[in-house]
This record gives sequence, structure tokens and C-alpha cells, in this order.
Amino acid sequence: MDQVMKNTGVLPDVDLRLSALQKNERRNQGAALEVYERLRRAIVEGELRPNEPLIEADLAKMLNVSRTPIRESLQRLAADQLVTPRKRGWAVREYSVEEIRERSEVRAALEGYAARLAATRATDDEIAAIASIQDERDGMTELTPAYRVESNRRFHDAIIAAARNTRLADDIFRVGQFYFNRHIAGLTTAEEQKLNQHDHREIIAALVARDARGAEDAMRTHILNAFTVFQRIVGF
Repeated sequence: MDQVMKNTGVLPDVDLRLSALQKNERRNQGAALEVYERLRRAIVEGELRPNEPLIEADLAKMLNVSRTPIRESLQRLAADQLVTPRKRGWAVREYSVEEIRERSEVRAALEGYAARLAATRATDDEIAAIASIQDERDGMTELTPAYRVESNRRFHDAIIAAARNTRLADDIFRVGQFYFNRHIAGLTTAEEQKLNQHDHREIIAALVARDARGAEDAMRTHILNAFTVFQRIVGF
């Protein structure tokens, strides 16, 4: 029987089909992850606004993928509490000020601790890279809202990575930074922008000094200052 199967090529054919299925599954998983990350960033950074409808067919066409990774990504975003189901499709979730206050307090605690860890765990090169992000911001005469959001994300992500705690990073990721987006960035005053820059410099100074407590306090203050700006903009 074994000889017959070998002669007829049944086993190699099965192996080829399994291999093709595995490759296809990996491609689908990769596509779903890429779609998820793109949609999440669009929501977090304000490109997709609260209550904006998300139609699977439209998103699939826009991102040039099938509807399967779109559906999987929307389900993950729902678990992240960034989208909500509707009768027809999905929509970007709108958070109340109270919900954002609670999340900002949680984020201040978590990311403050990440800054504390980074002060003792980051290499000199990592701290220099964090400082260079702020140097880049300081060197620009005008910061567009899109650039401010993007560079702010890089600054915070670099500190979180330097903390070297993947579970902590995952928790911070879930809390998110969705209230500082392009819309909010475009409505901040010159004084509020200066305060943001000052806060970043205070965090960097503590990291350079390897002052764990100072880094934690500076990060907490910075995040709560950002929420105060948000409150002013939305009128609460």
C-alpha cells in the first residue's frame, strides 16, 4: 500500500496542498495584522473621526484587500473598544470626557512607570535617540498637527520600548492615546504647545540623569497636562 501511494504521488500531493494552505493562512494573518494596525492608527490619530461609519466593502477597496482581514481587524478593534457595531457595519466609537479622563489616569500611571523603568534600563544610545526626536521637533519653525501627533507617538513609543517590559507595553497600547489626535493637535494654543515641549524636555532630563522617580513624575505630569488641554478644547 505504501508503495502504491508513493507511485501514485498521493502523499506529495497532500503535502503540497497543505503547504499551500499554510502559506495562504500566513498571508491572511499578515494582511489582517497590517489592516488592523493601519485602521487603529487612523482612529488613534484622528484620521477616522468618532461616529464615522466603517463599511467592510469600502475599507476592503480602499486598502486593496479582501473583506476577511477587514472583518478580523474590525473585531479586534471592537475588543480594543475603538469601534462599535451598528445595524449596517461598524463605526468609530465616541468616548465621553469621563471615559477619557479615566483612561488618561490609567495611562499616566502605566506610562509613568514605564518612564521609571526606562531611566534605569535604557542604554545611552536609546536615551540619545529619545532626545533626538525632541531635538527634531525643537528645530522646526512650524509643527503641523499631523507631524506633532506622529512625532509625539515616536517619542512615547521609544520610552516604552526602553522600559523593556512587554506586558506593560501591551497594557499601555490598549489604553491608547486616542484623545491626542490631529483634530486636537490643530486646536492647541501656542502656550499649550510650549508646555508640551517643556514636558518632553523634563522627561528627557530625568532619563539622562538616570532619575527614575523624576522620570515617572515628569511623565505623569505630562500626560495629565495633555488631558487638561483636551478638556479645554472640548469645553468641559
